[in-house]
Amino acid sequence: MNPHEDGRKRGLHATVVKVLRHRRTERGMSLEPHASRCIRAGEVHELVTTDHADTAPGARVDRVGFLGFAEFGCAGVLDRGDELHIGGRVVGTVLGFDACHHPNHYNVLVRTEVPWTGADLDLFPEQTLTFEQAAVVVPERC
Repeated sequence: MNPHEDGRKRGLHATVVKVLRHRRTERGMSLEPHASRCIRAGEVHELVTTDHADTAPGARVDRVGFLGFAEFGCAGVLDRGDELHIGGRVVGTVLGFDACHHPNHYNVLVRTEVPWTGADLDLFPEQTLTFEQAAVVVPERC
């Protein structure tokens, strides 16, 4: 997010439609060059956690945990740096997007300390998740 260009936005709410329980150490996902993606109401996307930190376009992401698939209830914009909240706590922040399955769905990559799975976080179908904009900090100008 660029605090000099980006203003406030609505949070996005999603509902778990399928829980995933597996992880990989050599997945080979590739970060899209885009720092944001528009989300349409009703779209389903896959949520994937990683301890990977590089946000360079094309960066390879191997260590991943699969949370599951979630349906977004309203349209909005998902940005790198947005916080994923589950059960009232911040689980991680959006690292970026992998489009290997697009246009069927995006893999929304979420930066976490360890690659959590849906089972690790006790996710269940119909559970609500939210993506919230991280606090906007605008540096002072000289």
